[in-house]
Amino acid sequence: MNGIAPRYCLEDVRWMGLDGFNYLGFPMSCFCDIPLSRISEHTDFYGMYGIGLSKGWGAKNKLNPVAYSPQGGQIQELMKFLFNESASDTDEEFIEKSNLHALKLWSLIKPTTGNMIVSGNIIEKEFYQENEWRFVPPFENMIEQVDFEKERIEENKVVQKHTLQISPTDIRYLFVQKDSDIPRLVDFINNKLGHFPLNDLKILQSRIVSLETLQYDL
Repeated sequence: MNGIAPRYCLEDVRWMGLDGFNYLGFPMSCFCDIPLSRISEHTDFYGMYGIGLSKGWGAKNKLNPVAYSPQGGQIQELMKFLFNESASDTDEEFIEKSNLHALKLWSLIKPTTGNMIVSGNIIEKEFYQENEWRFVPPFENMIEQVDFEKERIEENKVVQKHTLQISPTDIRYLFVQKDSDIPRLVDFINNKLGHFPLNDLKILQSRIVSLETLQYDL
C-alpha cells in the first residue's frame, strides 16, 4: 500500500480568458464525495475499481472541496482580479508570494461545466456533479498544454514526496467490478499487507463491495 501520490492533470482554464491557454496542468490528488446511490455515474466514467476513504482521513490530509463557479461567476472574477493585480505590481517579493497563493487558489477552482482531455480526446463534462475534493501539494510550476506530455513525468517526481499515506483503518469501502474479483483482493490483503494488525485486515476484507451486486440493491 504505497499511498496516493499527486499527479499533474490538465484543467480547463478557458474561463480565465488568457490567449493561448485553454488547459493548464496542476498537481493534485482528486476524490469525490457522492452517495452510493450515485456511484454508477462515477464508475461508468472513471472505472470499476476504487477506494472509499473516511472523511476523517480527508480532514487529516487537508483535502479541500473544489470551488465550482459558473461562467462569469464571482469566484472566477475574483481569481482574474488577483491574477491581474499581482502581474501589475512592482514589488518582486510580493509578486513571488502572491503568485504562489494565486496558483494554489487557481488549482482549486473548477467551472461547473467544461472539457476534459482523456486519452487525447476532448470530452464535455458537468464537473459540479462530481462533488470533487482535492489535495493540492505545494508547487511552483504549472505545465502548459503544449509541454504537458514532455514535462509531466519529471514534475510528478517533484511532488511525489507529498504522497498521502493510507492505512486499513482509513478505508470504508473497497470497490471491485465483479464478485469474481473478491477472492483475488482478499488474497492480496492477506499476502501483501501482513505488516498491519490482523484485526484491521479482517475488517478491511469485510469492506469489499462488488459493483455487480451493489447495482441490484440501489
